[in-house]
Amino acid sequence: MNPTVAYSNHTQGKLEQILHPSYVLCKEDVVWILEFIKKKVAEEDPRMQGLAQPRLLKNFRYFAEVSLMLIHRRNGFDQEADRLKMWLREAAYGLQGEA
Repeated sequence: MNPTVAYSNHTQGKLEQILHPSYVLCKEDVVWILEFIKKKVAEEDPRMQGLAQPRLLKNFRYFAEVSLMLIHRRNGFDQEADRLKMWLREAAYGLQGEA
């Protein structure tokens, strides 16, 4: 198997796992998805370039919300897991479906 395809499949699987409604988030998962989004933006991923400016601004808003929650949180994410997952889905919009 092509190593790039294997990496893409693994990355997509991890993204889907983190965003699954029943998956319990931990800090490492949140950091992983933020780093994944940052990498895709830095690489100028074509899926991101195809998004309209209002959608990109929405992605950024939720990326910032998650980042600030991570900075200011002292405990786990269990109390706000649903909201955090929604924010992560919005921040990763356009990158889901194919890593």
